Amino acid sequence: MGNLFGTDGIRGIANKDLTAELAFKTGQSGAYVLTKETTKRPRILIGKDTRKSGDMLEAALTAGLCSVGAKVIPLGVIPTPAVAYLTRLYKADAGVVISASHNPCEYNGIKFFNRNGYKLSDEIENEIEDYIEGRKLIGDLPTHGRVGYVSANHAAVEDYVSFAISTIDTDLEGLKIAVDCANGASYQTAFKALNKLGASVEAIHNTPDGKNINDMCGSTHMESLQQYVVSIGADVGIAFDGDADRMLAVDEKGNIIDGDQIMAICAKALMDENKLAKNTLVATVMSNLGLFIAGEEMGINIPKTKVGDRYVLEEMLDKGYVLGGEQSGHIIFLEHNTTGDGLVSALQFLSVMKKSNKKASELAKIITVMPQVLYNATVKPEYKNSYMEIEEIAAEIKNIEDEFAGQGRVLIRPSGTEPLVRVMIEGKDKEYIDKKAKDLAELIQRLCN
Repeated sequence: MGNLFGTDGIRGIANKDLTAELAFKTGQSGAYVLTKETTKRPRILIGKDTRKSGDMLEAALTAGLCSVGAKVIPLGVIPTPAVAYLTRLYKADAGVVISASHNPCEYNGIKFFNRNGYKLSDEIENEIEDYIEGRKLIGDLPTHGRVGYVSANHAAVEDYVSFAISTIDTDLEGLKIAVDCANGASYQTAFKALNKLGASVEAIHNTPDGKNINDMCGSTHMESLQQYVVSIGADVGIAFDGDADRMLAVDEKGNIIDGDQIMAICAKALMDENKLAKNTLVATVMSNLGLFIAGEEMGINIPKTKVGDRYVLEEMLDKGYVLGGEQSGHIIFLEHNTTGDGLVSALQFLSVMKKSNKKASELAKIITVMPQVLYNATVKPEYKNSYMEIEEIAAEIKNIEDEFAGQGRVLIRPSGTEPLVRVMIEGKDKEYIDKKAKDLAELIQRLCN
């Protein structure tokens, strides 16, 4: 992995880390690498979330793409998974998303999908980075009529909504659904899809102003949706993150239904219909122990991957599995889309609710969630992947692991996008593991700054 691309594209504070100049070079280099074997004029889609900086970065990115002769098709504000799907539908050569997902509004990012709607491999990202940083040279750029241009598309939202609706075989009439759009990319698509399926929909945090994306709302801040569901007597709540590639739910009592529970619910439903390939659900090491226990009881195999949807997807593609995801609500239904898709995931879950005629709280009982606490330690970048080299930290982690062996677990990992080390401890006593995780995070933060 190079210096620019993290686990989910290039990301940083817009106009500081992620500048217009870098966006231009990324567009130019990305288009060159992804389309150099194309004999015709390449066609590249661009989608973005609702951040103010999206316009600036889109303009620079578009200029870079056009400079190597691409036809650029801007899709406007639209979820990340919509770009993956529409790249395939429109037979484009690549898709680009301008988004920093669940991060605060000052951040933004750029990530690519190839012509098949998949995120790029490390090798391709490294090659793009070589051109961005000048280790490789593009050579002569097109002139005259071969220079690229922009061609607008006004059907993207409707095309994506139609696709999402087509992934389930039932309506949602009779369900009262509260939706938290995180003031992000789902603010049009979620309401349209649920409304067309006959649900009674009440939306919150669906008035983006360029600055309020993910601001105490969406799947990373569930409190307001929990309260709203109860206050209006909704059957269920659905929360998306800023770019709508993940979703979480809230039951009718205001309790969170996390990604592990949603995956278990959907896996069981697919298995009952003989649609769960090899009776397997792919999860990550961050999934709750309760998911793996429930999997054993239901006869569902649950292999673990490293944290990150790209690793889940690699396992699914390699072994022929159709369902996988993360506790955070990043869930891949590979029969429908090539990446985590919040709207598709929500519709699969809601379809199970409708067909089973069960309340959300009843469905959520499919697993017994073991208490799990997570603390972030802010560290200097040079320590993000080398914290274990500090003897005091390594010794304390080993002490905790020895203490919890068989009764819980400890998982320490660096963030893929921020200068953080995440400390997660799982066990039966919430108060005790909370103290252990907090103390360990404080130790790491103190010694790595």
